[in-house]
Amino acid sequence: MTIILAEQKTKNTYQYFKRVFDVVFSVLALTCTLPFIVIICLLIYCSSPGPIFYTHTRVGKNGKSFKLIKFRTMYIDADKKLISILQNNPQLQEEWNRYYKLKHDPRVFSLGHFLRRTSIDEVPQFLNVLKGDMSIVGPRPCVEEEIMKYVHHHQAKILSVKPGITGLWQTSGRSNISWDERLKIENTYIDKCSCTYDLLIILKTIKIVFWSKGAC
Repeated sequence: MTIILAEQKTKNTYQYFKRVFDVVFSVLALTCTLPFIVIICLLIYCSSPGPIFYTHTRVGKNGKSFKLIKFRTMYIDADKKLISILQNNPQLQEEWNRYYKLKHDPRVFSLGHFLRRTSIDEVPQFLNVLKGDMSIVGPRPCVEEEIMKYVHHHQAKILSVKPGITGLWQTSGRSNISWDERLKIENTYIDKCSCTYDLLIILKTIKIVFWSKGAC
């Protein structure tokens, strides 16, 4: 009983400091990058007609849905175009079925490719963190279809923590990892999560974004 209480106290302390860190880090990140954010907004506006930001429903902690915020990287009506693209290209259909994304997505406009490759499209998600829907570090948030198709056996565990902007999966070569491997990685993070572990993942994310090819 004493061990259980001690473990719960440690967990509560970790959650408290994690939330404080999330808020402070997000405020600093948004403040420091504000001029850069304005420039990106202007570039998106000039590059492709449509809204600057894109929101998409994701499943968060305890199964609560929220609107994930990103810089828009696709042409408008991209969801409708996807149906036609997959119907006319079996290889892309197979890739979509396996990863639920396309590595070379024809719906992405030129600036959008740059924003994705550098992970700049993720910057608005600091607002999701401030709202409490996400954390800086955690499992990547899934859409409902992914939960039903891929995550169902791990659903309780994956949805027991807040999803993150970055995480162990993103720093492990995410585009080349199958769903089974991804779930093992996400479960590993949940089992080992701590303030020190989160900090190591953040440092690795920064290294990948600035010194490696492709998005983390």
